[in-house]
Amino acid sequence: MTDRHLLPDEIDLLLDGEAGFGVAPLKAHVRRCEQCRLELEDARLVVAELEHLPHLSASPLFTERVMQQVEVFEPWHVAALDSLRRLVPQSRPARVLAASGALSFAAAFTLLTLWVAARIDILVLLTGAAGDRTRQAVGGALGDALASALGTQGAGLAAGGVATLLVLSAFVVSLIAAAAGLRLAAAASRRRRR
Repeated sequence: MTDRHLLPDEIDLLLDGEAGFGVAPLKAHVRRCEQCRLELEDARLVVAELEHLPHLSASPLFTERVMQQVEVFEPWHVAALDSLRRLVPQSRPARVLAASGALSFAAAFTLLTLWVAARIDILVLLTGAAGDRTRQAVGGALGDALASALGTQGAGLAAGGVATLLVLSAFVVSLIAAAAGLRLAAAASRRRRR
């Protein structure tokens, strides 16, 4: 027996005419509790009225119109796989030709990577020299611009913060570019499904 009033799902059990281990205490409670008996009768009246309502069916195009307005989320990896599947040729000879071309490219790229790795000291020297020249050119131009805008002492104070600002702005730009690329891939996939 329950010392509390019936919950809505318990009233639903009694309305549905369920029979089972937990139904007998509910029926006993309804016999003793006036409020629960009234709620059960009200629920029975509502169910009876609902049964008398005409059964209406939606238009055949209703589902299609609703689904056209629903934004379906598609994960980035699904959009990427769909884009790759479009690139794979449909005919067997074309797939064999594409696979042999991809394998040739992969082999050439591997050989180039191994060659560069064997001569990594030359690559480090060249990239270091190019990086130093670029850094000197950019630093000189920014230093001159800061000196003309802030004066010599203000440029000295701001120079330390400029490098940090450049690194942070490059990071933010790369994040924005990555997000825009993923969004474009998802939009293209959605357009293709429609």
